[in-house]
Amino acid sequence: MQLLVTYDVNTTTPEGRKRLRRTAKTCLDYGQRVQNSVFECKVNPAQFVELKAKLLKIANLTTDSLRFYNLGAEWDRRVEHYGAKPSMNPEDPMVL
Repeated sequence: MQLLVTYDVNTTTPEGRKRLRRTAKTCLDYGQRVQNSVFECKVNPAQFVELKAKLLKIANLTTDSLRFYNLGAEWDRRVEHYGAKPSMNPEDPMVL
């Protein structure tokens, strides 16, 4: 499944800045950053449960916000992109 993960972390404290870095690093383990606090992740259902649990463990739900959007299998027809930072299609071959 293609998943869009967005977050807003309160960074007014050193602990908040640490949560922000940990949240981004965790999301990078599952997908690619497409905007500062937005990641596209291609995961299976078990990976989604794992990712969500990790992010909920990091977050302070009193001050932070997490959103998960399941874009489904036909995600490439639902996403339009314009401007800088073109995203990579995880289904395309990767050239190293």
